[in-house]
Amino acid sequence: MKRVVVISDVQAPYEDKRALKNVIRFIGEYQPDEVIQIGDLVDYPAPSRWSAGTRAEFEGGVLRDSQYAVDNFLAPLNEVFRGPKKILKGNHDERPEKYLASRAPALGHEDTAYRMENLLQLAQHGWELVQPYYNFAPGWVAIHGHESPGLNQVAGRTAASKARKAGVSVVMGHTHRLAISPESAGYGGKLRTLYGFEVGHLMDVRKAGYLKGGPANWQKGFGLFYVGKYNATPHAVPVEDDGSFVVEGRRYGEIKRGPKGQFMQKDER
Repeated sequence: MKRVVVISDVQAPYEDKRALKNVIRFIGEYQPDEVIQIGDLVDYPAPSRWSAGTRAEFEGGVLRDSQYAVDNFLAPLNEVFRGPKKILKGNHDERPEKYLASRAPALGHEDTAYRMENLLQLAQHGWELVQPYYNFAPGWVAIHGHESPGLNQVAGRTAASKARKAGVSVVMGHTHRLAISPESAGYGGKLRTLYGFEVGHLMDVRKAGYLKGGPANWQKGFGLFYVGKYNATPHAVPVEDDGSFVVEGRRYGEIKRGPKGQFMQKDER
């Protein structure tokens, strides 16, 4: 049986540093058969509609934020895990090339430097860019979630709706929610169940000023799949506020109190 880890919406440089380090450490120790990052690895706030016409737009930051994501996620994970690593484009990841195409079309249609695969040096660090509806397990595809319209405010229901339309179980990010939502249909004892799985996010929402009052219904976490010959079993892994989480009965990144009462990572004592 294969094991696949699915991560979404790191939103660097707005990531939860402790959570991301714990996830990378976990992957290095767990050694799954595949890791999939399904989009919005980088937030890219400068070329967003939220920054249009503001100082942030003119300050830039695309190259800086790209290198930050390389240094804090892509390269460190490649150091501890040399197995297959796949990545999809999210709507945030597409911002630089779409910005260039819309604001400077004479350059945008010819320039390749601002495409995700080049900004993030994917090949250099062992990552393969794959297309939406990437078939990673029997009966399952991976998307970011922005590829088709429609969002549901109930966790899991957006993915369930997209699974119903696609006719196959779907794992996705984009909503920043963490839930598995199955739907069964059929008659005469012949039922077919499709799953919609939203794998949460790994952001530190306090860093994202554009959120203002903060998210109302987001959950931190990631996904784990046990993949067999004919099907796959999904598991949602919630990440706690301290960046820790439990997989197969073991807590990763547990926070302990130091000799002076301060909080510290368990392996920092």
